[in-house]
Parts: sequence; structure tokens; C-alpha cells
Amino acid sequence: MAKSSPPHFGPVPGIAPGHEFGNRLELWGAGVHRQTQAGISARQGEGAESIVLSGGYEDDEDLGAVIIYTGRGGRSAETTQQVADQTLTGANRELARNIVLGLPVRVTRKVTEAGRTFYRYAGLYRIASHWAETGKSGHRVWRFRLEALPEQPETLETSATTAAADIQPMLFSTDSEAQEPAAAYGPAPRRETTTLRLVRDTAVTRQVKALHGYQCQVCGIRLNSAAGPYAEAAHIRPLGAPHHGPDVLNNVLCLCPNHHVLFDLGSFGVAEGGALLGLPGQLRLHKKHLVRTEFLAYHRAHFYEPQADENAL
Repeated sequence: MAKSSPPHFGPVPGIAPGHEFGNRLELWGAGVHRQTQAGISARQGEGAESIVLSGGYEDDEDLGAVIIYTGRGGRSAETTQQVADQTLTGANRELARNIVLGLPVRVTRKVTEAGRTFYRYAGLYRIASHWAETGKSGHRVWRFRLEALPEQPETLETSATTAAADIQPMLFSTDSEAQEPAAAYGPAPRRETTTLRLVRDTAVTRQVKALHGYQCQVCGIRLNSAAGPYAEAAHIRPLGAPHHGPDVLNNVLCLCPNHHVLFDLGSFGVAEGGALLGLPGQLRLHKKHLVRTEFLAYHRAHFYEPQADENAL
């Protein structure tokens, strides 16, 4: 695959998990990882296609189906040790963009067995979340939680550029299209998958929504539907590994879907006094809903990343 060709997200035809490559040039030639040295293959503004786990970053954790991957930057070329903080820019930003765009990433591992070193393709992973933390060397690093996708058909996706080119510049169907028999349309293909997730204490989520009358604590909007009002409970310090936040009222905010997503992605944070960071205004509070300052501090330290133009959010 030519290096100048459009980015390709998803499986490479003819390359299944377990496929082995002798070196990085073979990986590049097959189109699995289009960088001969860098561990992240990404295109600015479009996302990351693939990564290679080579053991270069001391903070990486490879658990098989779950990988805690360390972003790029801040490493000494001579000692390979982390000597500076990482930033959420460049390839790191493109990895985070995969979360927003819902794009998978191809993963390849560097393997040493029986005295030889080679590369083994591991398949597709989704980037479930990202955050910043202090690494083993005392410098700030960006971490990405990757989770293996259960099924990886070769027809999953080709490229973002190709998909966009397939969209016809027409908002409504023509008369001939309208006359096409309904039988021409079949049901969308379905695949059975199993997803493991933490079961939230619904009493806590119901309580925070009721206290705020289903109004977002950021914008004050209350979404009403025929089935009743709707809001979402956002955990400030996330549940589960590696954050291990508690499922308690003072670790939860009542947010609209838009601000829930932006909060989880670190687009804005909340200062100790309740002032919004990255957005104008103040967090709406309730006397029976006391938010713990240490949870807000955790979110600021691990998720909130000031933007160049905060007013654009």
C-alpha cells in the first residue's frame, strides 16, 4: 500500500490475526502499519490506523484483550527513558480522535521467541478511553485503553476517504428510486456479540437526576420526550480499572448527552469552586448534592485538556 494513499481503517484483506511479519518493512509493504519506525500510524485530522507494540514505553501494559497503551513523545532517543511530559497533540490527538469517530485501530506486537524477533498481527481494537497520568519516570503521559473487537470481518470498513466519496450529493430520492420495490431492501446484517460492562447502581443515577429535575448542571437544559424527561449521570472519576471511582452521589453529575460526552472526552472541567474550565459559566449546584472536590481534581488532572480556542467548544 502506497504511503500517500488514503488512510485505511479496519482489516487489511488477506491479513488475519496471527499473521507474522519478519520486520517493519514487511508490515509497511502489506499495508498493516504504514510507518517503518514510529509506533503510531496516523493521518492529521483523520485518526490513527494502527499501532505497533514494541516494548519501547515503560508504562505500557499488554493484557491481551485489553491494552493500556502509552502515547508518543517525551522519550530519550539514547536511553529510551521518559524524560519529558507528553502532550495531546500529533499522533496522540489522532488516537483520541478514533474515540470520537468510532474508528478501530490495527494492533501488531513485536515478539521475541526461540531467539528470533518478528511481528505478529493481533487484529482490531477499539480505543475505549484516554486520560493523562504521571508515569513511572515522573513525567505526564497520555494513556489509551484498547479493547479487542470480538469479530473482525474483512468487510468491516475500507477508508474514511472512500466512505465519504460514496455519499451522493442528493438530499431526496428520485422518482425512479422511490418506485424501487421494497423487496429490494433487506435487513441490515447482524452479528451476535457479548459485551462486559460494569453495572451501575441505578439508585444513584435516578437520585442525581431527580435532585436536578433532569436539568443539565452545565447548560440547564431539560430534555422532554413522550416517555418523560431525559438526562444522563456522568461519573466524575470513572468506574472500573484503572480509575476505580466509586458509584456514589458525590462522584456523579447530572448532564445532558452533549455535555456528558464533552466531559468524558476532557473538553471541559470544573474548578474547585464550581467554575467551568473550557466553557463559560458555573456548575449548577444543589444543596443536597455535594460534589467532592477530590473527584473534580482527579478529572482535571487526568482528562481535562485546555483547548487553543476554548470559546469554540
